[in-house]
Amino acid sequence: MGDDSGFSADEERMLTTLLDAIIPESRDGRLPAAGALELTSHIVRGVERTPMLRPVIGYGLSTLTDLALKRNPAGWAALSKDERTAVLEEFTAADQFFLPAFLFLAYSGYYTAPRVVEALGLEMRPPHPAGYAVEPDDLSSLLEPVRRRGKMYRD
Repeated sequence: MGDDSGFSADEERMLTTLLDAIIPESRDGRLPAAGALELTSHIVRGVERTPMLRPVIGYGLSTLTDLALKRNPAGWAALSKDERTAVLEEFTAADQFFLPAFLFLAYSGYYTAPRVVEALGLEMRPPHPAGYAVEPDDLSSLLEPVRRRGKMYRD
């Protein structure tokens, strides 16, 4: 990805660890951490489809990097999992734009990942054409008032 995505290699590595901080592995290990699912490419595609997200995500990564450097001169990569979580919480407490944008990208990738869908006991398929079972219903009681009203348009 690197140059093609608009994210540097360092930013892409940071995205992976940031995903782990936002969606960690479940306690029972059934659901993987988001970083383990290689969702960086999903985030890159999301930013490419919605270019207005690029400055928000870029600003967030830059600010998180600055906050991490205050804790450890080696930066974000040198922080422990708990330190990353603390930095993220510090940033998101003061910023109202980054987290909603990033969560949208992260959740949309995470909850469509085959490993997550399977772990949730769902079938990995679109709702259609197989569809879902819909109980038959008699709509005549809903349609009758409309029919009684008659035409409300010109021929």
